[in-house]
Amino acid sequence: MDKLIGACLVAQSGGPTAVINASAYGVIRTALDDDTITHVYGAAHGIRGVLDDILYDLDLEDEHELRLLLNTPSASLGSCRYKLKDYTEDDTDYRRIMEVFKKHDIRYFFYIGGNDSMDTCNKISKFLQKEQYLCRVIGVPKTIDNDLYGTDHCPGFASAAKYVITSCMEMRRDCNVYDYYSAVIVEVMGRHAGWLAGAAGVATATGDGPDLVYLPETDFDMDQFLDDVKRIMDERGDCMVVVSEGIHDKNGKFISEYGAPDAATDSFGHKQLGGVASTLVSYVKQKWGVKKIRGVELSLLQRCSSHFASATDINESFAAGRAAVKAAVNGMTDKMMAFHRLTDVYGDYACEVIPQDLSLAANTEKKVPREWINEAGNGVTQEFVEYVLPLIQGTPNLPLENGLPRFAKLKRIVAK
Repeated sequence: MDKLIGACLVAQSGGPTAVINASAYGVIRTALDDDTITHVYGAAHGIRGVLDDILYDLDLEDEHELRLLLNTPSASLGSCRYKLKDYTEDDTDYRRIMEVFKKHDIRYFFYIGGNDSMDTCNKISKFLQKEQYLCRVIGVPKTIDNDLYGTDHCPGFASAAKYVITSCMEMRRDCNVYDYYSAVIVEVMGRHAGWLAGAAGVATATGDGPDLVYLPETDFDMDQFLDDVKRIMDERGDCMVVVSEGIHDKNGKFISEYGAPDAATDSFGHKQLGGVASTLVSYVKQKWGVKKIRGVELSLLQRCSSHFASATDINESFAAGRAAVKAAVNGMTDKMMAFHRLTDVYGDYACEVIPQDLSLAANTEKKVPREWINEAGNGVTQEFVEYVLPLIQGTPNLPLENGLPRFAKLKRIVAK
């Protein structure tokens, strides 16, 4: 196979995570070290930066700052939520992308993101092939929702799950200190897949977690929920609940819409969720008159918290970025790097990075198996707990300055 000589471009897309920069560093460091890659660029704000021809010259970054990306949350190159039309209907964006690629001799393109980002990656790859522009396109997975098809788990999920689990353990201790009825309802991200909310069940397994956990994989019954809350408060005096933001009733209506029926939608047509905890708080107050009840929305904290990230997540995220470059240099294209769970010779958890067709990952959601949710639909099983536990192991060796995290400070010099 002939070597493909040319520059590479890495971009980040969708909601940030605590480890999306670790994947970016895996791509950047491996690309800088490869003699077939002539230059390394980063797109400002995902595919928007490509369309606007705003590319950062990553060859000019200090290695020390680049390495700090391993422990820097959010997307240091900038992210976006931009939906490409089908090129058979309108190829304007695609021709602009190809124009920018030609200008900078981009022959390797790595896009880090979730379902919608893999869809973008897949569309670009197919268009470039149709136009016979030689460029190897690889998707690098990222999403705290853990809902990408074909990978055992997704970079970013474990660190977010660890934050949710730990926060629930801490809140559990706080919510049972009073000698009168009290309750707390915690809202966790997850539109159609409840992996992150389900992770709270790991806290329950330790004895310091929620009493009830609701995932969008099952229909939510408001009357049964209210009865369950009352039953638990009668038994122990307090109740802790964790819910996915995307829980819905038997008719498919989001419970969050009970309190905000006119929610806006994003560029991909996804209804913007949030507020389900406060909605449920109102129902519990009205039904049972509970005075001491709080709704807690973890919101951005679950995806940007890096101070207690999973070291396993950081290492695997870097490995995904590194494997993407290795695969592309060796001739692979039109793939997403996926995780395959293994058991090593000692019977312990292990993981390998394998390629998967982009078309399989694009816009296909992986749900929590129904058998991993209890029969009542208000908790998870031991199988779910055992799935999560290996992923949250280890704490990062966090660089500090004045007792605070030292995050990467990139120059972000725009290429001419």
